[in-house]
Amino acid sequence: MSTAASMLETYPKDVGRIDKTTLSACIEACIECAQTCTACADACLGEESVAELTFCIRTDLDCADLCEATGRVLSRQTGNNTAVTRTVLETCAAACKSCGDECAQHSSHHAHCRICADACRRCEQACRELLTSMG
Repeated sequence: MSTAASMLETYPKDVGRIDKTTLSACIEACIECAQTCTACADACLGEESVAELTFCIRTDLDCADLCEATGRVLSRQTGNNTAVTRTVLETCAAACKSCGDECAQHSSHHAHCRICADACRRCEQACRELLTSMG
C-alpha cells in the first residue's frame, strides 16, 4: 500500500463520494509527474540543443507546478470543496496533455522527454479517472 493510500485509510472522517483507491492513485501520479517534469526540464537545460528546448522546459515547469499543487489539494480532504477540486483536476489534466504532447515531439532524441511524456500521460489519465469517479 502506498503512503498516500495509507494516509487516506487513516483519515478520521468519511471522504464522501470520492473513491479512495482512485484518489490515492491520482495523488501518486501527480507527485510522480511533478518530479519527472522537474527532472526533464533540468535535463533539457543540460542538452547542447537547449535553445530548441525552451518551450519544452517552460511546459515541463508549468506542468510540474500544477501537478504538485493538484497533489497537495487532493491530499486535503477536510472540508473538501468539490468545485475547486474539479477545476484543479481539469487544469492538471490539460497541463499534462500539453506537456506530454510537447515532450513526445522530442522523445526520439531525448530519453528524458520520452519518460516525461509517459508520466504526463499517466497523470492526465489519473486526473480524468478521478473526475469521472466524482460523477
